[in-house]
Amino acid sequence: MVDRPECTVGSTLISASLPVALFVVMLGLGLSLTVEDFRRVGRHSRAVVIALVCQLVLLPVICFGLVLAFGLPAALAVGMMLVAASPGGPTANLYSHLFGGHVALNVTLTAVNTALIVVTLPIVVNLSAAYFLPDGAALGLQFGKVFQVFLMVLVPVAIGMLVRARVPGVADRLNRPVRVLSVVVLVAVISLVVYAERANIADHVVAVGAAAVTFNVISLLIGYGAPRLAGVEHRAAIASGFEIGVHNTTIAVTVALSPALLNNAEMAIPGAVYGILMHFAAFGFGFLLTRRRVLQAVSGGPAAVEPG
Repeated sequence: MVDRPECTVGSTLISASLPVALFVVMLGLGLSLTVEDFRRVGRHSRAVVIALVCQLVLLPVICFGLVLAFGLPAALAVGMMLVAASPGGPTANLYSHLFGGHVALNVTLTAVNTALIVVTLPIVVNLSAAYFLPDGAALGLQFGKVFQVFLMVLVPVAIGMLVRARVPGVADRLNRPVRVLSVVVLVAVISLVVYAERANIADHVVAVGAAAVTFNVISLLIGYGAPRLAGVEHRAAIASGFEIGVHNTTIAVTVALSPALLNNAEMAIPGAVYGILMHFAAFGFGFLLTRRRVLQAVSGGPAAVEPG
């Protein structure tokens, strides 16, 4: 009896904060985007197509196989599929900048991916819910819910892009505070999720942690390796690696928790766990990619600058 009011308060706070969290994150993304970012697709068509095929087709298939291999419980399995269906996160741009990636390509991929998830995310959710959950048809995102995802994702992005186009000075001033606020809000939401699931959180993390790390590492490797095998230059491949490996887990957590969508705290756990662990893997991945270049630069070797 003591826990029930606390859970009610926690659920209320989560429900109230989710729209704010997603709006702030998507607004921040919009403030950094321009129409030119979408036009750039034509100039990097090979890298964009390969990255999108990896992101939209290959990753969900791989994630599905990992979920089965690790034997995750149904709700955690759907949560992992939500992570696989989420686009690249804003921090992918930061990692790409730090480790010599093609940042403009990152921005382009983020813009295109964010637009496409209005279609791709409901498809992945419907299929995974139908497979893993006995009442999956009731939990999948139907047309009305797809429209809600559309509004929740694209409207704040459009507002941010409009501000960037009309008053770029204001966008520049807002960009950093909004990014900081998005991190604060995301940490708060994840904290509320952990609190709401505190009785089972240790078991959930143990159950999903290995699958999340494995999926993260595979995503980074495929994101970099597939473009390189197709002849894409090194910097663009780095950008693709981070874009595919660093997911926008805010979207996965929001879709899982929102009362209007899936309304399931357990499904949000994989997004929260992945959102923490991916930063360690991304940093290690970036260091390994650039280690030879850094060491050669320090030693004054002839190949200090990576070709391409």
